[in-house]
Amino acid sequence: MLCEHLHPLEEAIAAVGIRETFRGAAWSKNCREWVYFDCYLELAAIRALFKFAPCVIDESHRGTHDGSERGLVCNEHWDAVMGVYEPQAGTAVYPTAATR
Repeated sequence: MLCEHLHPLEEAIAAVGIRETFRGAAWSKNCREWVYFDCYLELAAIRALFKFAPCVIDESHRGTHDGSERGLVCNEHWDAVMGVYEPQAGTAVYPTAATR
């Protein structure tokens, strides 16, 4: 389970039926539990809905060889909620219109 800083976001994304694609230590020892969802995360809209501690930062990686991702990382517990790097046709967006 993710830390208390990101767990509410994880639950909210799952509650609208967005598919989880990966859970675990994604990159290095600085990754405790990272959860990836099959969606684009609108970070500004998410921050308007959730009041995160200062340790939660925006993170994006536009990889050319090792994948691309965008989401939120807790620098206290090294957990993250991640989605795709940029919006794509047919890919869900969170928050949805219904959750705003």
